Amino acid sequence: MAPKSIFFALAAVNGALAYPWVPQMPGVDSSMIGARAQELNARDAPNCPFNPNHEPAAPITDQFPYMGAKNGIPGSTKGGIQVPAPGDTAHAFRAPNPKTDIRGPCPGLNVLANHGFLARDGITTYNELVDAQQNVYNTGPFLANLLAIAGVGLTGDIVGTTKMSLGCDATSRTASSLNLLASEGGLNSHNKFEADTSLTRNDFFLADGDNYHFNTTLFTQMMSVCNGNCGREELALYRLQRYEASKADNGNFFFGPGSLLLFGAASFLYELMPGSSHKPDEATMMSFFGASKDASGNYVNNGQERLPENWYNRVEHYSNVSEEILAMYALHPVPFGGNVGKGNFNGLNSGTDIVNGKINPDLPYNALCLMYQALTGAQPGLLGVAVNLPVNSLNAITKGLAPMAANLGCPTNHNDGSQSTGANSS
Repeated sequence: MAPKSIFFALAAVNGALAYPWVPQMPGVDSSMIGARAQELNARDAPNCPFNPNHEPAAPITDQFPYMGAKNGIPGSTKGGIQVPAPGDTAHAFRAPNPKTDIRGPCPGLNVLANHGFLARDGITTYNELVDAQQNVYNTGPFLANLLAIAGVGLTGDIVGTTKMSLGCDATSRTASSLNLLASEGGLNSHNKFEADTSLTRNDFFLADGDNYHFNTTLFTQMMSVCNGNCGREELALYRLQRYEASKADNGNFFFGPGSLLLFGAASFLYELMPGSSHKPDEATMMSFFGASKDASGNYVNNGQERLPENWYNRVEHYSNVSEEILAMYALHPVPFGGNVGKGNFNGLNSGTDIVNGKINPDLPYNALCLMYQALTGAQPGLLGVAVNLPVNSLNAITKGLAPMAANLGCPTNHNDGSQSTGANSS
């Protein structure tokens, strides 16, 4: 995987990349920002499932080695194998217990936990995330590591326990004394990993903070657009529909450059979920998203996100997510920005990287540098609301990203005032 592809994958991950000039934009009412920050701080549900007897993910074995990824060490990357393997009862599907098992907004990770490739109670670790993505989906090692850095770094404890929650705030089980965050919100955290315009989850502010439960209405809309094939073009159109609906209805709508992660996540539906069949059909989507049909043919939530029966993973590892993100975005490019009140949209601009709110297709690598500087600086959760990571957490993220940014020709000193002149294509 080329360094520019690796970097783009992680640069696109943070769903909260707002920029410091936003509060000064015409029409932005900065007096609203503090109140909205308080709303976010009150988001965490008090009834997060709790398992007093945490067990880690079931390990791979000599009998069932899968891709061979173990303890953060890369696997073979040559797939086309059945998952779970016949006879591997440790990784058989088991429905989550709502009293003890945390699940969240990412069906792909929920599936991994339901099969024991991640801890079944939803408190997982960096190494579990890296290993499971490779062993089950044949995600490329670099991409698996980058997604784990982003997930644990933004929503968990990357410098101490290396743990995070797949959903709700479980700080008492994920944090160490080294992490100075008041709480670690898990993947449910709004505008960190989760963001507006999700494929099948509500916007945070349109559902009283429920941005993690499966929405059958949205799934029905998606399947209608897919019409039996959830490929790139179909999902690009559905992503446009979700963007337009959120922008129209959500007075707190935010779609920053980091929201490009949503295009990457959408690519998983046709790159990872079909496995070696390469068929992102209705049956595959229903299995991964935990949907069934009632007697009338309507989709219902069965709460059982799982691998399809007799499922084989993809033969070649998936690493070119950056190309898929750009290709999907280019089909229906939409402006970056956010609402300050319903119907009051403010677009983002950044020199030559984002023009009229949209990515400049002629300068994609300059945009990577812009996102690098945002990801390794303040992490805004809304327009102008900065949620600063502890220095030790930020340093851990930056340490992993800096070599990639330097290879791209990006300025890695936030205070030097320089601008990237472009990236080499290595």
